[in-house]
Amino acid sequence: MHDNHHPRLDLVVIGNGMAGLRVIEDLLELAPERYNITVFGAEPHASYNRIMLSPVLAGDTAFADIQTRDRAWYDANGITLHTGEAVTTIDRKRRMVVSAQGREVGYDRLVLATGSRPFILPVPGHDRPGVISFRDIADVDAMVKASQNGGRAAVIGGGLLGLEAAYGLHKRGMDVTIVHLTNQLMERQLDPTAAALLQQSLAQRGLSFRLGAETAAIVGSSADDDNGPVNGLCFKDADGSTLAADLVVMAVGIRPNIDLAKASGLHCNKGIVVNDTMQTYDPRIYAVGECVEHRKAVYGLVAPLWDQARVCAHHLAWRGHAHYDGSVTATQLKVTGIDMYSAGDFTEDEATQTLTYADIRRGVYKRIVLRAGRIAGVVLYGETRDGPWYFRHMQAATDVSAFRDLLLFGQAFVEAGTNDTADEDKAEAA
Repeated sequence: MHDNHHPRLDLVVIGNGMAGLRVIEDLLELAPERYNITVFGAEPHASYNRIMLSPVLAGDTAFADIQTRDRAWYDANGITLHTGEAVTTIDRKRRMVVSAQGREVGYDRLVLATGSRPFILPVPGHDRPGVISFRDIADVDAMVKASQNGGRAAVIGGGLLGLEAAYGLHKRGMDVTIVHLTNQLMERQLDPTAAALLQQSLAQRGLSFRLGAETAAIVGSSADDDNGPVNGLCFKDADGSTLAADLVVMAVGIRPNIDLAKASGLHCNKGIVVNDTMQTYDPRIYAVGECVEHRKAVYGLVAPLWDQARVCAHHLAWRGHAHYDGSVTATQLKVTGIDMYSAGDFTEDEATQTLTYADIRRGVYKRIVLRAGRIAGVVLYGETRDGPWYFRHMQAATDVSAFRDLLLFGQAFVEAGTNDTADEDKAEAA
């Protein structure tokens, strides 16, 4: 082993979320002897699976079940973990990070995995008590506590997170209204038909909707009290209509957390700008996850984080052949009994062809967008088991022209159909 001749380098990871942890896990597999690793996490807990916060809010899963690596794991792997301790300064000249508690740690390599922050609408009253975002376990605890009094909740944002938050609060006994700027839910992932089916299913479960509604202000119980607890929303429409609410959840989107990187002079745009090996403009400093901007794209889903972490770990392990060239992403909604799957891009133009299948009474709807004989986007509602199969063909850029007519019926039909024709060919050849 030549590793003995190399003194270990110091690696510091800022952010103990899913991306930061994944880099470390991959690195321990590739080059366990190369680095002394120190991790800073701003949250008080060891790592947990943020994707599973929705089931925790809905009461389907306990927080204990979504904790991924306990402190013993960090100890066993010789990793120093500082939880509840944010890094406030990166001194690139001295190659040193400084935490809020004044702790200084030197680095040879640094990984920024600072994630994202929920975007809070800058409307009057956004800082009243009872206005929260849906981002970490502390937010979930706050929502669970608020729901114990029952009452009314307004969730601003009809995207994936907003719908999951609304469903969770509804299950905990609140009367929930989803407030959304456009006239359809999840407009980034669904087309109008699928969105209408989804809204109908959610309405049957007891959720209410105010679509095409823009929030003008978050109001309190008495007009003269600027920071009293929240009491409702008022909208930007001609008659200034209102909605009563004891709890307001903001789920309007996320913004990459770039403040620390920016303050240390790293090049940032929407996110921390990285190249195909996940390096920032300072080659000793890498960045991964939701804080990153790669080839002008910023990702807020988990699959790209895994891809980025793998590339980053390979590079840190001096196996520099891995390159990140962007990700195709897929979305699923975690609401019990509602099946929805959406992947890729389904904006249509003259170069695209769209296949649709609709059985509205059964609540089944499928839409596949083809570009040059390949799957560019797919939306499945009510019957989603073929989602991953479509997704694999999308990633592989398979030419599907040969079985285009069977495509909407899914994997079993396509594979049966292509086998039949193979048998016929054999028979003819014989």
